[in-house]
Amino acid sequence: MAAWLIPALKAVLPHVGAIISVATPVFTKKKVDTTADPTLQQQISELQAAASQSSIQIKELAEQLQSTVAAVEQAASVAEAKLRRVLLFCVAATAVSLCLVLFLLLSR
Repeated sequence: MAAWLIPALKAVLPHVGAIISVATPVFTKKKVDTTADPTLQQQISELQAAASQSSIQIKELAEQLQSTVAAVEQAASVAEAKLRRVLLFCVAATAVSLCLVLFLLLSR
């Protein structure tokens, strides 16, 4: 066993009971009598309906985001192709101008 483990366990073990007593209510389910309070039952059903609507809207937003990303990717590929054409045109224009300059210099 590692030498640091024993002192660490001795430091933590006295506090385990307190940690468990604090954490237990969080992880246990409380039983609520929903038949006695119709308002509580109505609130629960409203929350469930809101959660299902939220889930549907999130799915719709995800689909819209997916189509938007696809459209942006397509536009980026079109823009990249146009940029390549412009770059090729610039290189060709530069080559023609250099040839013209050389011709003018050599013809003197």
